[in-house]
Amino acid sequence: MGTSPEDVKLTSAEIGKIWSTYTGNTLSKCVLRYFQQHVEDPDIKRIVDHALDLCDSLVVDAREIFQKENFPVPVGFTDEDVHLGAPRLFKDEFYLHYLKYTGKAGLSLYSVAIPLMTRSDTREFFTNTVQATMRFLNEVTQVLMDKGLMVKPPEIPYPRHPDFIEKQRYLSGFLGEVRPLHALEIAHIYSNLDNDTTSKALLVAFSQVAREGKIRDFFLRGKEITDRHIKAGFNKLHENGLPGTPFLDNLVTTSTISPFSDKLMLFHKMEMFSMKIRTYANAASLNGRRDIGAMYTRFLADNGLYVDDAANLLIARRWMERTPEAVDRDELAHKKELE
Repeated sequence: MGTSPEDVKLTSAEIGKIWSTYTGNTLSKCVLRYFQQHVEDPDIKRIVDHALDLCDSLVVDAREIFQKENFPVPVGFTDEDVHLGAPRLFKDEFYLHYLKYTGKAGLSLYSVAIPLMTRSDTREFFTNTVQATMRFLNEVTQVLMDKGLMVKPPEIPYPRHPDFIEKQRYLSGFLGEVRPLHALEIAHIYSNLDNDTTSKALLVAFSQVAREGKIRDFFLRGKEITDRHIKAGFNKLHENGLPGTPFLDNLVTTSTISPFSDKLMLFHKMEMFSMKIRTYANAASLNGRRDIGAMYTRFLADNGLYVDDAANLLIARRWMERTPEAVDRDELAHKKELE
């Protein structure tokens, strides 16, 4: 006889991935509920409504798994973190770019989880979540395409025949003869530009509305970092006569009244800069030119410091919820010593 999921404790991987899924989707619910208050375009409203339904179902299912285990449900983000009556901060078009940006981040989290799951219920949860997220991203892309709002990745000519690399200078990028970008390098520079232009617009908005001066300055610093990364990526494409993605800063209104708590906005940017660490590292692993490798190394260092500083700001304000941890054996031994 097989054992039911309830007879087997959740593993650390299952706890961590479900915990992150729950917390992230409580944040997204706050953001999407605010978007719903202002969206006017019926096609974009349908996408926002679908995104909110998806977040709701993920929060409910993750909470149910924790409750069955008598596991404390994370606090995450609540009604206290969103002001639904705040004026419009973004134009409708931004909602599509934002949902593509966050949908990619969610898909990365959920797809990595599947091979780590050992219980049948958690495998089913993440398998269904990946499938639902993929369907949703396809819908977002289709609406972007239908409305002429999506710049496709650059085209390159088809090769006439298969070819092999003959000289070591294929890897060079700083001096001498530098080969053109290959397809995977272009794809990941484009994808990172797509993320970064959306991230920059979000940082513009957050810096306008943040209540605390120190947090406002932190968002401005994030905007400067992101702007440098965008310019570096654009330059690599332009050197090869290839187009980049458009800026989205114009999709932020002039409102200075915040729809979100500083806690939510700060956590949001910490999580999204963490996502960009993953995408930069993935791009670096598929790169074949030393100059591009050096570019991603700089990007990773910038983002790593920014994420660390964001965590420190959250901790200093007691806003950072503790992710479940392994047992501290040294602490247990110390307690025993004091008995």
